[in-house]
Amino acid sequence: MIQTADIREWRNQVVMDPDGHKIGELESVYVDTSTDEPAMATVRVGLPTRHRLVFVPLEGATVGPGYVRVAHDRKLVKQSPSIGTDGVLPFEDEEAVFRHYGLAYEPGANGERQLARR
Repeated sequence: MIQTADIREWRNQVVMDPDGHKIGELESVYVDTSTDEPAMATVRVGLPTRHRLVFVPLEGATVGPGYVRVAHDRKLVKQSPSIGTDGVLPFEDEEAVFRHYGLAYEPGANGERQLARR
């Protein structure tokens, strides 16, 4: 179980895939609005002058000194839906992030978002 209090310390940590390949740097954590538990992270990828943020699920992630290891392959993560480094995930694009990883998307009973940035 990932401790919610620790997620603020993850910013700018290296994000790696299960084989130890660097994906990028963790930019922010999104929590599931129904549980307030960490659910997704955005990872800064790309060239130094052309960064973008991609989403990766945190289920199965492990945290070590200076890194966060996620359960998904680097190639899959880099192909996930992305936003600009100064952008936010539009509500209408939220479901596509879940679909990319084969996860169920369950907005709130009144159509509330499933993810909230922390």
